[in-house]
Amino acid sequence: MTVLYALLFYVATITLVGGLAWRIWQYATTPAPLKIPTTPAPTTRGGVALRMTREVVLFESLFKSNKWIWLFGWAFHFGLLLVLIRHLRYFVAEMPSWLVFIQPFGKYAAFAMLLGLAGLWARRLLVDRIRYITNPSDHLMLGLLILIGMSGAGMSFVAHTDIVAVKLFFLGLLRFDLQPLPLDPLLLIHLLLVAGLMIIFPFSKLLHAPGVFFSPTRNQVDNPRERRHLARWAAQLDKS
Repeated sequence: MTVLYALLFYVATITLVGGLAWRIWQYATTPAPLKIPTTPAPTTRGGVALRMTREVVLFESLFKSNKWIWLFGWAFHFGLLLVLIRHLRYFVAEMPSWLVFIQPFGKYAAFAMLLGLAGLWARRLLVDRIRYITNPSDHLMLGLLILIGMSGAGMSFVAHTDIVAVKLFFLGLLRFDLQPLPLDPLLLIHLLLVAGLMIIFPFSKLLHAPGVFFSPTRNQVDNPRERRHLARWAAQLDKS
């Protein structure tokens, strides 16, 4: 079982990193022939950076659009961030003081994550216009994330596992020195779901995470009168 899960996580990591790199390269090289920032838009690059920061950290446009969706979405993403940071303890031999400090917050952030996911899933089931445009893959992603959160919270509050052995297993993966993985059923289910999410991530709608940085409606400066906008291919034709 240790060898099987080790191979699974190697494959999942290669798929995640390679898939993300490929998608980001696609986003970065896709031409933006039009100047289409959502107004009111900043007129300087510094303003664009500030706008992107507010969008990524505070979900500014979603807050202006729908307060309930913003609440559930922000609770999920912020809870997920704390949970991910808490999990860094499995990949470092000695935890720094700030990582020790954040452990209890990350532990209970799982509930915020699950509450946010439940609200977002209820929206896709109960709101007619959202249910109409919802695909089976949307339910799959939400269900997968909820199962990951529930199985992880279950190991923290119900059926504890040997976290020292789990840490040794992942440190061993980093060093290509396999260490025994505990055979607790809930742990095996949790890790299987996480590996599945890593494999699916580069091919799913979850790519909005890196994709938001390449959205021309958000990352463009509103200066069409001051400076002519040309895509790379159009600029080459213009020179010729």
